[in-house]
Amino acid sequence: MTVDGDITRWLGRLSDGDPEALDRVVRLLYDELRTMARRQLGNERDGHTLSATALVNEAYLKLAAHNRIGASDRIQFFSVAATTMRRVLVDYARARRRVKRGGGEANVPLESVEAFLTEKESDEVLALDAALDRLAALNPRAARVVEQRFYAGLSVEETAGLLGVSKKTIQRDWLAARAWLRKEVSFELAE
Repeated sequence: MTVDGDITRWLGRLSDGDPEALDRVVRLLYDELRTMARRQLGNERDGHTLSATALVNEAYLKLAAHNRIGASDRIQFFSVAATTMRRVLVDYARARRRVKRGGGEANVPLESVEAFLTEKESDEVLALDAALDRLAALNPRAARVVEQRFYAGLSVEETAGLLGVSKKTIQRDWLAARAWLRKEVSFELAE
């Protein structure tokens, strides 16, 4: 059986709730998942503590908490993985913000804490996440386009296939969503 055939078979088992399937799918797609993670981390500061490997591992742990993951092909799986990685990055940004504000813990000297994100980066990640949630309420398809293009790194063609619409529709949604998000994030950061 080919690698693609193996992936398809294991994705089917993953959808059926096979506990071994996620391990196999991740092993088969590990290099591509690391590439996706590197892309998501590409806008972060140099020297932060979360590497592409760590981001993949954190996403794996979140995915492993689910009994079933509905992904019948690799594009759908990458879509789920990208959304999970986004959630991990947002959780890190929230944790960074919580630590900055004390988080109910004893005070620790700032120089002894190696932050994943700077304060500005934490604010940007959280502002983008909030804006994307608002976009999803106004235009769910445009929000999905952003998730697939920006977080999963899917091409226009792959995104069109995943969402069942034309390439032109994806291009229009992508342009409009980026402009809308840029305005919303700028507004939120200015407050």
